[in-house]
Amino acid sequence: MKKIILSYILSFISFFYFAQSVTGDALGTVIDSDTKQPMEFVKAIILDQGKKYQAMTDADGRFRISSIPSGNYTLFLVFGSDTSKNYAIEVPIESYANIGTVAFSPVGISKDEVVVKERLKLRMGELPMPELTFKEIAHNPNKFSIATMATQLSSEVKIADDGQLMFRGARKGDMIYVVDGVKLPEVYNLPSCAINRMTVYTGGLPAKYGDTLGGAIVVETLGYFDLLRQRN
Repeated sequence: MKKIILSYILSFISFFYFAQSVTGDALGTVIDSDTKQPMEFVKAIILDQGKKYQAMTDADGRFRISSIPSGNYTLFLVFGSDTSKNYAIEVPIESYANIGTVAFSPVGISKDEVVVKERLKLRMGELPMPELTFKEIAHNPNKFSIATMATQLSSEVKIADDGQLMFRGARKGDMIYVVDGVKLPEVYNLPSCAINRMTVYTGGLPAKYGDTLGGAIVVETLGYFDLLRQRN
């Protein structure tokens, strides 16, 4: 009987591990067909049985849709009301599908119109918060100090004489760090080259980060796919 129960447990663990790992990414770069310049704020969308996986191109025209279940999909590029670009892709397990560089013709709609509609859109009921990306951190003169970079992102964050942070008049040190979902009282020896994104919350702190009278600094480190893309 014990052997049967153990077999069921091992089967469940194997299934759970497999289910967690059968995902991949989709990525690409979008440029203006006339100017050949990168296009920002172009949506990349994948629909899968009622679920939507999406991302938006950055200032370099690049996008990445993460954690897509492996399989065959149609990827749509959307700019304003233009949905003319679509590509058949195959998302592999623990790797990525790359559509390469795509030329898009933004006919009948301006970039400013898209920015107003999309950039100010709230996500998951949260307020838009200032953040630094990997590229911005790499060129930041204060990249070796997370505390100093936090003060650059928000005027509501100050550094006390003893080096502790103060958020919006709260007591110094009354804040939390969240590194890859793990709450920490302080961040030690985290190299700037390992940070993918850093966000500072001075208000409207999401419940998932816990309760604090001050604020939170949320750090996302580089993952396997991020490092692979940098190499390629």
